Amino acid sequence: MADNQFSDQNTSPTDDQDTSQNPSSPYYIHPNESPSSIIVTSPLAGNNYHSWSRSFKMALNSKNKIGFITSSIPVPTTKRALYPPWERCNNLIILWLLNSLSQSIAQSVIYFDHATDIWNDLQERFSQGDLLRIAELQEEIYALKQSSQNVTDYFTNLKTVWEELDNYCSLSSCTCFTQTYHQHSSLDF
Repeated sequence: MADNQFSDQNTSPTDDQDTSQNPSSPYYIHPNESPSSIIVTSPLAGNNYHSWSRSFKMALNSKNKIGFITSSIPVPTTKRALYPPWERCNNLIILWLLNSLSQSIAQSVIYFDHATDIWNDLQERFSQGDLLRIAELQEEIYALKQSSQNVTDYFTNLKTVWEELDNYCSLSSCTCFTQTYHQHSSLDF
């Protein structure tokens, strides 16, 4: 049990344990994870925030480091044994972020100390529903014609535009009493 500290979901490291050598720990840095790595292929240029954000989150999740941008891995105090591994991972993610941004955007966030602060700043600036882009996507959907494309290519193009539009126009689900009542009463039939 002591060898695998993360084998049980109810077990988590305490703030005094350095788990950076455990491959299942978010503090573990694999030898292939270098500061100069490019973890997403298209840099954030402003108008591609939604696809960039999704790609970056998937990359971090696959490296078990998503908690550094979602704040689910808190900053330990500097006196704790976990602080040096946390700081190494935080700096690594900051460098990955900077490597995945256009030069002008990277310059605007270079002085942030925490990856989560950079992430939140980018989200606040670029995730807003761009009404002009929504109108462009709707126009593109209305104008899209199969023409000489085969059905698969046509559908793929259409689906790509729909997916991007869905990212801009995400609807929050209703959790009010009326909605809940109607969902339960429709199950009675």
